[in-house]
Amino acid sequence: MIIKKSLINKSIEYILQHIDEEISIEDVANYCNFSKYHFSRMFKAETGISLYSFIKRIKIDQSAVSLKVEKDKTITDIGINYGYSSSNYSSAFSKQYSICPVEFRKSMNSTGVINPFCPSEYNSFKSFDHYDENIIIENLNDFKVIYERYIGDYSEIGVNWYSFMERYKDYIKPDTLLIEKSYNDPSITQLDKCIYDLCITADEDVQSENLTTIKGGKFAVYRFSGYIYDIFITFLGIFNVWLPRSGYRRDERYALGIYHSIDRKNSHVTMDLCVAIK
Repeated sequence: MIIKKSLINKSIEYILQHIDEEISIEDVANYCNFSKYHFSRMFKAETGISLYSFIKRIKIDQSAVSLKVEKDKTITDIGINYGYSSSNYSSAFSKQYSICPVEFRKSMNSTGVINPFCPSEYNSFKSFDHYDENIIIENLNDFKVIYERYIGDYSEIGVNWYSFMERYKDYIKPDTLLIEKSYNDPSITQLDKCIYDLCITADEDVQSENLTTIKGGKFAVYRFSGYIYDIFITFLGIFNVWLPRSGYRRDERYALGIYHSIDRKNSHVTMDLCVAIK
């Protein structure tokens, strides 16, 4: 599902940027200059989910990522970071995932994961040394981009890329970068509820309703060259194996995939997988 209304995208951006703060329906509606009742109706009509449920879901999703990669933080502290008391956090987490935070954290390991796009496959991660040897810490500049935001299964990204590039073909030049911005871990979030942006870099003089800026900063950058279906397991390996032992912490900015070459016929890509760190 593509989110077409720029105002709804503005509200989602606000929520994602403030998800570890006390954030209410009134806060989001006020940011968009609407009453909470009118804006709540608009939000549900566009996304199919109530604004309250969306905020709650994103909070729990992001807290689950923290449980996985921030091993030095207690479960109580992570819950508090997302606005929950200890008992309320366990209850809300269990309701969303049918597993309590303690058991969820125990279930996370650094050897591999069942591929959510193909549940019959178990994919093994590479070693910490492999990731560490192949990751470069870079400070990326901001990117001005034309973008579209989607809520849905990451496996649909390829088809959506073709449609997106056709719609914006007049803006694509030889030096245009294709960038994916992903907000969810599909091994945690339900596949049909993952949020992602498809983006192309834009010249300074470009005018479009769908313009935004991807904030740069410090990223751990892994050059990936391989089959499209291996991107997921490589990203997770960086998060599950490298990040907890790296000495860096996950930043509130979200992960990027920056394409360098695409071989559609053979489903092969070369791209930089960029994890925001601090």
